[in-house]
Amino acid sequence: MSTFISSLFSFTPYLFSFILFLILLEQISYLIKKRFIPGPTLVFPFLGNAIPLVTNPTKFWDLQSTIAKSTNLGFSVNYIIGNFIVFIRDTELSHKVFSNVRPNGFHLVGHPFGKKLFGEHNLIYMMGQDHKNLRRRIAPNFTPKALSTYTALQQIIILNHLKTWVKLSEQKKSPIPIRILARDMNLDTSQTVFVGPYLGLKAREGFERDYFLFNVGLMKLPFDFPGTAFRNARLAVDRLSGTLATCTEMSKLRMEKGEEPSCLIDFWMQDTLREMAEANYAGGESPPPFSSNAEIGGYLFDFLFAAQDASTSSLLWAVTLLDSHPEVLAKVREEVAGIWLPESDELITAEQLREMKYTHTVAREVVRYRPPATLVPHIAAEEFPLTESYKVPKGAIVFPSVLESSFQGFTEPDRFDPNRFSEERQEDQIFKRNFLAFGAGAHQCVGQRYALNHLVLFIAMFVTLIDFKRDITDGCDEITYVPTICPKDDCRVSLSRRCARYPSFPS
Repeated sequence: MSTFISSLFSFTPYLFSFILFLILLEQISYLIKKRFIPGPTLVFPFLGNAIPLVTNPTKFWDLQSTIAKSTNLGFSVNYIIGNFIVFIRDTELSHKVFSNVRPNGFHLVGHPFGKKLFGEHNLIYMMGQDHKNLRRRIAPNFTPKALSTYTALQQIIILNHLKTWVKLSEQKKSPIPIRILARDMNLDTSQTVFVGPYLGLKAREGFERDYFLFNVGLMKLPFDFPGTAFRNARLAVDRLSGTLATCTEMSKLRMEKGEEPSCLIDFWMQDTLREMAEANYAGGESPPPFSSNAEIGGYLFDFLFAAQDASTSSLLWAVTLLDSHPEVLAKVREEVAGIWLPESDELITAEQLREMKYTHTVAREVVRYRPPATLVPHIAAEEFPLTESYKVPKGAIVFPSVLESSFQGFTEPDRFDPNRFSEERQEDQIFKRNFLAFGAGAHQCVGQRYALNHLVLFIAMFVTLIDFKRDITDGCDEITYVPTICPKDDCRVSLSRRCARYPSFPS
């Protein structure tokens, strides 16, 4: 035993020297990639700045922005768990990344550890002709007829949840945080709009549990071991995709009978079945690509992920900004009252929704002022010349900042001003390159019209049906990441019914 201990102690200096050698190599590699770009001079061994990123992402990215502003380069660098990262605040450099998503350029990853979490065959990782073909297949999901079907479902769900919110606030007799309530409403909306009648009550309960596990995993380090939050999230994604694949199969059977579409998957399957029939008639031996239940279930999960947390963020900031800008709130209420009344018991029609022009400008300004997904991570597949003097190293994770672009170019960008999107000023066209909340290039959000409709409907119904007051405390409106951005206090408000009675919508 003593001989073993003696041998162990004799080996320790070599082990220690080896670790020091690895640390030295890591620092040298980082400095070679960093060159003259602003960023930390030295980084913590192996972990880099992962701990500050996870414990306080708001402070981390604010600091990264401050460092980027220290020169006129428009970007800065850092290091996280073996990954060299590049943070971009300059709009034109961000466009350079978005427009070069290709096999030998940048690969969109959606999340720093996205491929481990979502899997390799995710919509956001596709590119080239396959990506174009899939987006063409998705297009029928967002036609005027489809969107009109969705707005009816959205309003019924929004009303049911708003009534619950008011009841809860009156029972508490104190301000209530609405982030989780808004998230649950959006999950209910997404489930109903996307797969409607095919997700039973028991399946919904399991779906909600799995989506909660997935959300927790998004904010954790990628330690993929049994029992870890990241492993639980990855397994939850598999179950969620499987559930959506089952819904796809059920929709196919219903659409084969010629029934009317009642949700997004029905519109999708209606067109897919037509293409499958055409391929079969032409003598094709295999079904068209992207038409299997498993594939479509995975893509449906991509939709769910894109719609869920981003919408929750926008709804919370809408409430926050309307409360702090009473003149805007008054104009929205006046416009909506001239178009729709709760006492009519009628759903807001697609035509009435289009007439709410000022409310639309408010929704667009909310998204500009507080874009839900502030960063869009990409990986450099090859060394890429970002500027004349600097090449992004192969394998680097590049973060174009949508938030930073939103505060460039526009007139008084630090001011919340819906009129900037009016027909008279048209800053959405003049400064179009700075409005990146829905992305740019080949991967621009295909469901942005749906997302804006949802936000406009929520604003119109919320301000018409409810009186609300924010609980103003120090720092309550500071940005926090969960994983999209939300007010730090989870948007605490007092709520009461404003209308004489709630509308009576169909169930």
